[in-house]
Amino acid sequence: MRTAQDLDVAGKRVLVRSDLNVPLEGGTVTDDGRIRASLPLLQDLLGRGARVVVAAHLGRPKGTPDPTYSLAPVAARLEELLGQPVRLAHDVVGESARDMVGELADGEVGLLENVRFEAGETSKDDTERGAFADRLASLADLYVDDAFGAVHRKHASVYDVAQRLPHASGPLVAKEVEVLKRLTQDPARPYAVVLGGSKVGDKLAVIEALLPHVDTLLVGGGMCFTFLKAQGHDVGSSLLEEDQVDRCRGFLESGKVVLPVDVVAATAFAADAAHDVVAADAIPADRMGLDIGPQSVTVFAEALAGAKTVFWNGPMGVFEMEPYAEGTRGVAEAVAGLDGALTVVGGGDSAAAVRALGIDEARFTHISTGGGASLEYLEGKDLPGLTVLES
Repeated sequence: MRTAQDLDVAGKRVLVRSDLNVPLEGGTVTDDGRIRASLPLLQDLLGRGARVVVAAHLGRPKGTPDPTYSLAPVAARLEELLGQPVRLAHDVVGESARDMVGELADGEVGLLENVRFEAGETSKDDTERGAFADRLASLADLYVDDAFGAVHRKHASVYDVAQRLPHASGPLVAKEVEVLKRLTQDPARPYAVVLGGSKVGDKLAVIEALLPHVDTLLVGGGMCFTFLKAQGHDVGSSLLEEDQVDRCRGFLESGKVVLPVDVVAATAFAADAAHDVVAADAIPADRMGLDIGPQSVTVFAEALAGAKTVFWNGPMGVFEMEPYAEGTRGVAEAVAGLDGALTVVGGGDSAAAVRALGIDEARFTHISTGGGASLEYLEGKDLPGLTVLES
């Protein structure tokens, strides 16, 4: 793939697809990790005299403008972090966008409104998507994709625009591909994968793809209860996907899966609910597991000790609530403390947990911005946004 460094950008309009899909609360950005990650490319292009036009999505609006998903709060935070004005268009490819782009001088930056305000962005119809891509491409001379978290989508701003403009990858995309190749092509051993998050169904394909190639698979988070059920244990009112129990039982036969031995079980999904640490094979009928317990953290840390390659995707519990954050903190510390290992934190929730729990991101080899795209890469799927960059 050609990189942004290969492009002569001075005086050129450069359309940058960034991943600025950040959480908002009351119109304020609550985790600016993805905005910070986008800065190196933007600063480089601006420093080389480009006229930078940023395209990004936020949430899942239904192909029409929705103030709830406006990028205005993102523009405000990006402006603070860049230390220079960030113009915000009030539409994506309309009059406001064209005027904004036309007014940019060398070394200036503007942000288009949420690309998902246009139905053509996510359309499955090639003609509709292409028509929107034509209008988007008309705003620029060059295209750089730095949104690895969207490269698994065949969307106009990710796939079709790259076919219409000279294109290159940004540093986030290039770094992500480099790290994922290290995870999939002869990884240093022992190789351990830690999976968490709420739904096992979302991770079945990646488990199936990775299990033959890893030495240890540690499972926590809400998804562990389907595995515990597959072992024959009652899981109380914990999150459970009954239709996946048989598949999980099959994975257990590999002998590589490590499950929690205790959990923090609560009477309700609430920070102030009564909760206790109970054995993972003895969860009371009226309780739900919301975190792995302290003994499980020890077991997981021991399983990780000595690992040379670790991929962690998904928190161990409901870390946003203080009583259920210690499992994620303990596993994060265990991964971060591995000397000389390739340690990759994958998925938005895992990265958000690292920041929310105050763990220094520099202690990990790589904090992925990929989320679902990273998982699909590990599953061996073709990612449209990467395929088009390689052309």
